[in-house]
Amino acid sequence: MSFVIIRTGGKQFRVEEGQSIRVPLIEKQAGETVELEVLVANGGEDGTKIGSPAVEGARVTATVVDHGRGEKLIVFKKKRRKQYKRTRGHRQNYTTLKIDSIG
Repeated sequence: MSFVIIRTGGKQFRVEEGQSIRVPLIEKQAGETVELEVLVANGGEDGTKIGSPAVEGARVTATVVDHGRGEKLIVFKKKRRKQYKRTRGHRQNYTTLKIDSIG
């Protein structure tokens, strides 16, 4: 079983071929392909390759499936005895990717 660890949007994800993942928003249209850098590659017989910062020659190709917004998070701030309360909502934008190939 081979997998790789990729970085996109300041976060790291463990992915395998054929997997769908949600990553922070990528400015591409649905149906376009994206190449992502590989930080760690576990190739089975080849062993594990760790990049500094990325593994040279290793690329992950993914297709943009769609875009969306996550669940609403409530951010509540309060300072006791000061009559201060603030309520805010936040929804994070995301992109759904389908991993096509690991090479």
